[in-house]
Amino acid sequence: MAGIGGSNYWEDLRKQARQLETELDLKLVSFSKLCTSYSSSRDGRRGDTSDTTPLLNNSTQDRMFDTMSVEIEQLLAKLTLVNDKMAEYTNTPGTASLNAALMHTLQRHRDILQDYTQEFHKTKGNFLAIREREDLLGSVRKDIESYKSGSGVNNRRTEMFLKEHEHLRNSDRLMDDTISIAMATKENMTSQRGFLKSIQSRVNTLANILCLCVCVCVCVCVNRRNNTIDWKLKGTWYEITTLLFSQCSHIAFQ
Repeated sequence: MAGIGGSNYWEDLRKQARQLETELDLKLVSFSKLCTSYSSSRDGRRGDTSDTTPLLNNSTQDRMFDTMSVEIEQLLAKLTLVNDKMAEYTNTPGTASLNAALMHTLQRHRDILQDYTQEFHKTKGNFLAIREREDLLGSVRKDIESYKSGSGVNNRRTEMFLKEHEHLRNSDRLMDDTISIAMATKENMTSQRGFLKSIQSRVNTLANILCLCVCVCVCVCVNRRNNTIDWKLKGTWYEITTLLFSQCSHIAFQ
């Protein structure tokens, strides 16, 4: 293998290594952009209350992440295999004169493989950490929104019950006021009825007295025409006058 065939074999391995490294470089750049866009989209949607679009975007990004992770891991495995073949070639007999140059080239490919591997695991770890954190925050936000929604319904129901209770209390107060007014009106009417009965009784008494006065006056007039005085009528007139005066005084002071 130290001859021409061996040289071609080494060059084929180097070509494979460079091709894999180029593909890995492009894949890692795209992978890094995917992780960055995932984080940015998460941050931009924290204030969004829509549930449909974020879930679709996250699902698409998650699928892309899984697909690219598998592809990069496969490329890393292939590059590792090529580096192992290159290491085996450097240990074959007949390559001692080229061993220093071969080892230098091999070490450079190994360093590139190590850098790509570290970059991949770092980016993947950041992505998984962001997704786990955002999933946790999303779950907490959903729980809070669910609690708020439930509390909002309970608060509205409680408010409705309180308003209805207040309406019932107002109705009770109106009924009590109406009953109080009716009772006061009844008492006033009863009092007025008694007062009117008393006035009627006194008016009847005065009417009777006036009738007697008229009779006495007629008798007096007749006696005056005859130039005679009836002492009985005089006594009766005095009694009637006294009674009339007492009744008028009683009505006036009541």
